[in-house]
Amino acid sequence: MNFDDLGLSADLLRAVNDQGYSEPTPVQQQAIPLILQGKDVMASAQTGTGKTAGFVLPMLHRLSTERLKGRRPVRALVLTPTRELAAQVSDSVSTYGKYMLLRQAAVFGGVRIQPQIQKLRRGVDILVATPGRLLDHVNQKTVDLSTVDMVVLDEADRMLDMGFIHDIRKILALMPDTRQTVMFSATFSTSIRRLADELLDQPTLVEVAARNTAAENVNQLVHPVDQHRKRDLLSFIIGDGNWQQVLVFTRTKHGADRLARQLAQDGLKTTAIHGNKSQAARTRALSDFKRGSVRVLVATDVAARGLDIDTLPHVVNFELPNVPEDYVHRIGRTGRAGNEGDAISLVSADEYYMLKNIERLLNRDITKNVIPGYEPETPMPTRSSRPRRGGGGRRSGGGGGQGRFKSRSNNAAAPVRRSSSRSEGTGSRRPASVGPARPQKRSQTA
Repeated sequence: MNFDDLGLSADLLRAVNDQGYSEPTPVQQQAIPLILQGKDVMASAQTGTGKTAGFVLPMLHRLSTERLKGRRPVRALVLTPTRELAAQVSDSVSTYGKYMLLRQAAVFGGVRIQPQIQKLRRGVDILVATPGRLLDHVNQKTVDLSTVDMVVLDEADRMLDMGFIHDIRKILALMPDTRQTVMFSATFSTSIRRLADELLDQPTLVEVAARNTAAENVNQLVHPVDQHRKRDLLSFIIGDGNWQQVLVFTRTKHGADRLARQLAQDGLKTTAIHGNKSQAARTRALSDFKRGSVRVLVATDVAARGLDIDTLPHVVNFELPNVPEDYVHRIGRTGRAGNEGDAISLVSADEYYMLKNIERLLNRDITKNVIPGYEPETPMPTRSSRPRRGGGGRRSGGGGGQGRFKSRSNNAAAPVRRSSSRSEGTGSRRPASVGPARPQKRSQTA
């Protein structure tokens, strides 16, 4: 199947062709015809598989069939959990709708509201928004949602995780009951499915991959290491592999800032992005990272959704996420658009049960590889010592597995799989003195 078979307008096909796409992804093949028919849809697919185009293209097609004159009411609304994702969706609307006479606006916090008000007063067909800022506009009576006939909840599970459920209900109550509602996300928990039954009208389920699975072209690997040695190991593997573009995830904003400073001291050009940064600082950090002037971007989970770099080769979990599902979104920043990627997790003993919860979610064991010189001294928990509740995750229980991680001698010198087809810099395997040198291998103690 190609895009010509989906029933999209000539203007849309022209814009898609400009981007170099000819064949729709599986989620696009299934979701686009359903949305074009006006059905409520609940779509789940692995991250990086084209979900945004899966709803933007049919949305643009439906709106373009009705020509409006004068001031334009909001006819389509896309709700996203983060500013970055709102900006990404807005960019996609501009990209695919460039040959159409449709207007759109993106409204989110962290920036001045007055320019948004001015744009809304001129009239827009499509509004992309975060829930909080949208309600600010509703309260100031600068936007009217009574004319919306299509609403998209993008990354719906994340919006619920972030506590937006009450805001979402308030927003949906301002729209006609006859609207079309679409949910898109990389993961759908049981609670999300129950919510979909509440908000959607006889939705059609589109699920192109097993629930909560990671892309097959992402090489996942765990490096066991003591907590206090994580920074040294991270600097070492970046320098040893000559990695030129690395996205590193931490759990807290303070931790992201601290790690960014430490990596900069190690000679790695690094910046941080998190919720306490101004929108201008977040936009600048992402821009610097995408164009290569910053080598390492340290982020909290604010970047797990909405950061779209087709060729990002490396993602590192400096700390595992509290919620297992967030692991899928984090590593989904690499291995996109058919490219291969490496997802590395640095795991200390206190995170062992978080790791087991993630492996249970994925229904697979992740390969463990101890780097010589960074062998963990703290023993890993055993089945008999596991706590009653999972370590930090939402799900209870830990899981079995090996009592401690063991080094794999055949792979000790190569922390990640590398592909010769990917360019990672100058071609030399180790840059001149970047990050700490490899320490002498010590004997492991019991």
